Amino acid sequence: MMRKLLFTVIVVLSACPIQAAKTDVGQLTLDEKIGQMMQLVTDIFGTNDAQGVFHIDQAKADTLFSKYKIGSILNAPNTCAPTAQQWEEIMGDIQRLSMKHIGIPCIFGLDQNHGSTYTQGGTLFPQNINVGATFNRDIAFRSAEATAYETRAVSVPWTFSPTLDLGRDARWPRIWENFGEDCYVNAEMGRMETLGFQGNDPKHIDQHHIAVTLKHYLGYGVPWSGKDRTPAYISPSDLREKHFAPFLAAIREGAASVMVNSASVNGMPVHANHELLTVWLKEQTGWDGVVVTDWSDINNLYTRERVAKDLKEALCMAINAGIDMIMEPYSVEPCRLLKELVEEGKIPMSRIDDAVSRILRMKQRLGLYQHPTQRLKDYPKFGGKEFAQLALEAAAESIILLKNEGNILPLAKGKKILVTGPNANQMRCLNGGWSYTWQGHRTDEFAQQYNTIYEALCNEYGQQNVVLCQGVTYNEQGKYWEENTPDIEAAVRAAKDVDVIVACIGENSYTETPGNLTDLTLSLNQRNLVKALSKTGKPIILVLNEGRPRIISDIVPLCHAVVDILLPGNYGGDALAQLLSGKRNFSGRLPYTYPSEINSLVNYDFKKSEEVETMDGAYDYNARITQQWGFGTGLSYTTFEYANLRVNKTHFTKDDVLKVSVDVTNKGKMAGKESVLLYSSDLVASMTPDGRRLRQFDKIALQPGETRTVTLQLPASDLAFVGYDGRWRLEQGDFRLTVGKLSTQVTCDQTDVWE
Repeated sequence: MMRKLLFTVIVVLSACPIQAAKTDVGQLTLDEKIGQMMQLVTDIFGTNDAQGVFHIDQAKADTLFSKYKIGSILNAPNTCAPTAQQWEEIMGDIQRLSMKHIGIPCIFGLDQNHGSTYTQGGTLFPQNINVGATFNRDIAFRSAEATAYETRAVSVPWTFSPTLDLGRDARWPRIWENFGEDCYVNAEMGRMETLGFQGNDPKHIDQHHIAVTLKHYLGYGVPWSGKDRTPAYISPSDLREKHFAPFLAAIREGAASVMVNSASVNGMPVHANHELLTVWLKEQTGWDGVVVTDWSDINNLYTRERVAKDLKEALCMAINAGIDMIMEPYSVEPCRLLKELVEEGKIPMSRIDDAVSRILRMKQRLGLYQHPTQRLKDYPKFGGKEFAQLALEAAAESIILLKNEGNILPLAKGKKILVTGPNANQMRCLNGGWSYTWQGHRTDEFAQQYNTIYEALCNEYGQQNVVLCQGVTYNEQGKYWEENTPDIEAAVRAAKDVDVIVACIGENSYTETPGNLTDLTLSLNQRNLVKALSKTGKPIILVLNEGRPRIISDIVPLCHAVVDILLPGNYGGDALAQLLSGKRNFSGRLPYTYPSEINSLVNYDFKKSEEVETMDGAYDYNARITQQWGFGTGLSYTTFEYANLRVNKTHFTKDDVLKVSVDVTNKGKMAGKESVLLYSSDLVASMTPDGRRLRQFDKIALQPGETRTVTLQLPASDLAFVGYDGRWRLEQGDFRLTVGKLSTQVTCDQTDVWE
């Protein structure tokens, strides 16, 4: 959601008697119904005291609740994390006033995107891109479960998470908020996070769980320009088959709400798209949850997308398309306009009643009528050791070893280490955006008790053995990409007295539109730092700390090892140090394709027709697809051997389940975890098939010499695709199934077509 556009709401003190609880839409007046459909930002309900601490203002809040019947509030005050105790005061005031003036509890939402991102003292987990890199469903479930616990501890019942957009364009500034480029990984991790956040019964969410918001429906992650909130153009088959799949998986687990894509898909703004919002999302699935806009996005229909002439027409289009709740943070003007539209018959009362019923239903399922607030003292695990250990474990499983030339890693104790680069000594870089503040720019103020990479290496190897000289630093008062004047020579001088160099490069924190870029290649200063250090002859361990894959093809050959930590959170420095020293083993895998050049931004499931072999002579050309590292790449300190791949059925039809088994052996001398990935290839199809698709995965732990049989269940219907006519098709013919370097062939005996 965008954090801009400040608008002052003038309020007057009003008196209102205490209302009886209202649980049914039939009990509400039109004004009350419209108020329930509105969501405003916290800031306009209060003021800051002389110390800058936010408090609810009785006069402002009285009017907003009594006159406008506001049903929902979002965002941390001042877009900055309060303490848990401050949240307890704020939420207590909000719910008391909401029940007093309306008789309906307020539903409050926060962007808890990777833990307690908006509460000081809470646990910050790795970002979702790291969760994807673990290929471990249990990490997704437990991280979400812990986040729900800590969020409900401060009386917030609703999170704007998880993000299920497919990160299929390396330029996009929000790649790190989802689980990577693959629709199946996103579907599985999103499904598990939904269960972790909401618990086992989505119709009765207890006081240790919260409601989710799946975002951003639909097609948000592949903007044509690579810039945030710009149009996407997606084939109808990919839209249904890939982009819709993660949302559908989480909806089937009872996801409480969905947030809408700010931009347009194939020329139609999603906020005005009845087919996507009502037909696909509600009618075809039977889903009864809430559809909420993104930040002030109905305005875009007339200010940017130009499909409406003014706000009133834009509201009419959006509500009739299927929007249930309007995130219009600083203005109550939609209340008046919506009432006019209903009275004029342009929005039917049935549509209003449907929207409000969905909102009241979510509040009832959360138990807000019985328990509008909680007491922090009833949540003893808040910010405690149990969740800290989980955050460390998640970070360690997500970090990816991409290169280990000459087995330079693990790095033995006693070595003298130079730690350099702009990401070496900042917590901001480890966490990314949505960390204490929107852009994460104040993270180092709130995360002083945690270890940067440099501090963690000092703890692991001894401070006397670790030298810090960054050479390149970020301008913390500027934009995320701005750097100070470099002092590369200082780093080169420092390298003379060490045995090995740990170069920490990448990106500073950002999110949404401020994170747009014009060049995917990593900054010249950082690449020049690595080039200069390589001339010292000292081995370089390159540590990538970035939210998206920045092109570094010119410096990779100069480094003996490459480790991608992505955005591992507050415990990322500790996890990295333990992995570099060999206390832990690497098991992360790339959740996206890492490009080597700007003209080869492809995904792992590209169609074979996208690549043409080189032709020499008069028509010399090269249409080969190149990449730095492929999707699923990840090394370990041990080796795993695959053998005896078999399938229970070599011939199948749509209703069969294929059981694919393989024996995996740890052939090395160190315990490790291995992600077993099952791919399929449709060898001949009526539409050009993808080269391969990930269909199943499992992560196992093996001791040295241990062998385990892994069986992956693959419903045959998963091998179907959306045809040119928009219908699902499982076609007669041959498929190749691949696990590791092993493959086998199976045959579908008949063609089935369905809606």
